[in-house]
Amino acid sequence: MAQKGAHTQSMSRSGTTHTSTDHYKQKAMETASASPTSVAHSSRNTMSGVGKCFLVTGSPGVGKTTLIMRIYESLKLSNPNLKLQGFYSQEIRQGNERVGFEVVTLGGRRGRLACTATPSPEAYQWPSVGKYKVDVASFESVVLPELKIREDTGLFIIDEVGKMELYSSYFFPAILNILQSDIPLLATIPIPKYGKDLPAVLRLKNHPGATMFTLDQRNRDAMKDQIYSQLVDMLPKPLKSKTRDAGLG
Repeated sequence: MAQKGAHTQSMSRSGTTHTSTDHYKQKAMETASASPTSVAHSSRNTMSGVGKCFLVTGSPGVGKTTLIMRIYESLKLSNPNLKLQGFYSQEIRQGNERVGFEVVTLGGRRGRLACTATPSPEAYQWPSVGKYKVDVASFESVVLPELKIREDTGLFIIDEVGKMELYSSYFFPAILNILQSDIPLLATIPIPKYGKDLPAVLRLKNHPGATMFTLDQRNRDAMKDQIYSQLVDMLPKPLKSKTRDAGLG
């Protein structure tokens, strides 16, 4: 199902340097206290009204990351000049054993998100999610710069807005900054645990510009096409080739 705000459309996630992270932390804190009006005046005006937010959910292992990366590859192929920012998460494996997760930016930068080992004495103080220790500093150093709004940003991709990522106190304010702009957001979110959403996830789902898509094994291709086509309709169009135009003239 694709749910939009309070109404519905039909259709049947799982060391790194920190030298420049403070700037983005400060911006995130400023955004959390800024009024939507002041942020809106500083954003672009290619879209009017509330920012668009596409949320993909589904059971662990159903293919949410694969889906948004397929959409990413299709967008890059159809519009190579489109500026895409964000990150995706993937497993770290040793043989057949999953020993952690890492985040990878769309530009290829990598950082540890969580691990089962304790790589340093400080790691004993890291927050835990199940058997994993969450490396918040590593996550922030990679992800926060990716969530900075730039003049030429066309779309943000976030995989995912989950419990590990939300241990960063600067992560969700950065997302709110995006939502207060006119730049579309494509993000994955976990399914509710014991029927209850994380507060930040619930806030996203209740955002007036949000549309939620529930992924399953049967609708992967159809959902990819649906989300892709909706994004293409609202994103900047590809620049025409000057050489081709000159030949047609």
